[in-house]
Amino acid sequence: MSVKNIIELDNISKTFGEMEALSSISLNVKKGELIALIGPSGAGKTTLLNILSSIVKPDSGSVLVDGVSIASYKNNREFARKVGVIRQQFDLIPQLPVIHNVLVGNFSHWGTLKSLISLILPQDKKSAENALSRTGLIDKIYDRTSRLSGGEQQRVALARLLVQKPDIILADEPVSSLDPARAQDILSILSILVKEDGQTLVTTLHSVEYAKLYFDRIIGMRSGKLFFDKPAEYVTEKDLADLYTLKGDSKLHESDTKIS
Repeated sequence: MSVKNIIELDNISKTFGEMEALSSISLNVKKGELIALIGPSGAGKTTLLNILSSIVKPDSGSVLVDGVSIASYKNNREFARKVGVIRQQFDLIPQLPVIHNVLVGNFSHWGTLKSLISLILPQDKKSAENALSRTGLIDKIYDRTSRLSGGEQQRVALARLLVQKPDIILADEPVSSLDPARAQDILSILSILVKEDGQTLVTTLHSVEYAKLYFDRIIGMRSGKLFFDKPAEYVTEKDLADLYTLKGDSKLHESDTKIS
């Protein structure tokens, strides 16, 4: 039995002023895939992710999420049941305890009143406890979020997604602000969790090394276009050299393309 496409992009283009951010992008993502988007700065990776998260609308082309046009979702809550987003800034409320930030993931399932009450008196504590146990932060459940390290705050953001339970997770440079040890820790946890829950993950990354380690499909982007789309094990040094080498520059940017 073939696995269905959970994301379908057909001929997507986007310009900002005179800058063409995306040009005729077409690709399909199957349910359960772990995909890394790589490429030099300005390649269009974040723009593509913002279109998938419904933050940015394409100028042309169509976007289907689970077979439904992204424009057809009635409201943000309905869309949040399908798509969850994690960013390098974590998007947490620093002055609140960890449990409150985690339970924000339930807002797409709760009504407005229950959501507001939970910001004062946590509702459904069990779901927060389960999520924090899976991310290794149960001992921080009542700590003030601002007192946590960057890696711990990113784990809180992961726990929030576990509570939200979206079919698709979009991660925009989720570890760029972390040191290498903590970055690998977060990516390892993230990849394990999405596999356990049968979710689909699309992540933008600067590190090719991390893309090769934690993702099963790598899409290279350059100048708003798809440069290559391959299983991670088939991405070669030449693919990376061609992707990252500037015109007229025969040298690789080693920090971007090093593979261990």
